[in-house]
Amino acid sequence: MTVRSLVTVSKIPVFLLCLWPLGWVITAAYQNTLGPDPAKAIVLFLGVWALRFLCITLAVTPLKRLLQFSQFLRFRRMLGLYALFYAVLHVAAYFFFLLNLDVTELYQDLFKRPYILVGAIALLLLIALGVTSPRAVMKRMGKNWQKLHRMIYVSVLLVLLHYLWLSKSGYGEPLLYVVIVVALLGYRLVPHVKPLVRAFASSRAVDKDG
Repeated sequence: MTVRSLVTVSKIPVFLLCLWPLGWVITAAYQNTLGPDPAKAIVLFLGVWALRFLCITLAVTPLKRLLQFSQFLRFRRMLGLYALFYAVLHVAAYFFFLLNLDVTELYQDLFKRPYILVGAIALLLLIALGVTSPRAVMKRMGKNWQKLHRMIYVSVLLVLLHYLWLSKSGYGEPLLYVVIVVALLGYRLVPHVKPLVRAFASSRAVDKDG
């Protein structure tokens, strides 16, 4: 079996593994082990997993470069779609459990609570990325596809802001994700920064010689 076919087969267990958080929260809700406020616990849990899948998706490229294994890229679209999946579940749980399907209250929340608006913008960006993720759309969009999908960086920053803004019990965990995202985004800047550093060093050397 070739590496490519092995990766293709491994997509099935990875796909099922990505459903584990959903299975866990459903089981916990059924067993009533989510604490004194199960509704808020479900909403938070799903939102955190949306952020985690965004981080995992962003980690694919660094892992591919560090391990020199390009097949990692074949998991990226699935992981990104799971980030969207959990983000949609997060919003659906918020609308169903916390707002009781009250559209008027949702509309009011968008303007009364800025972190809700920030989260809504992040969700819209993720939906745009999800809708344009199929290969057929990628081919049609050409270079514009890559430009659009760089919006994942904006999305993850908005999700972080949303998470930090609504955190009331402490910033420990949200700040951990800030560090992770900064590291993942910073890694992508290294190839662009190196030439600037070399150019600066060369110019300094020329000035000294002169």
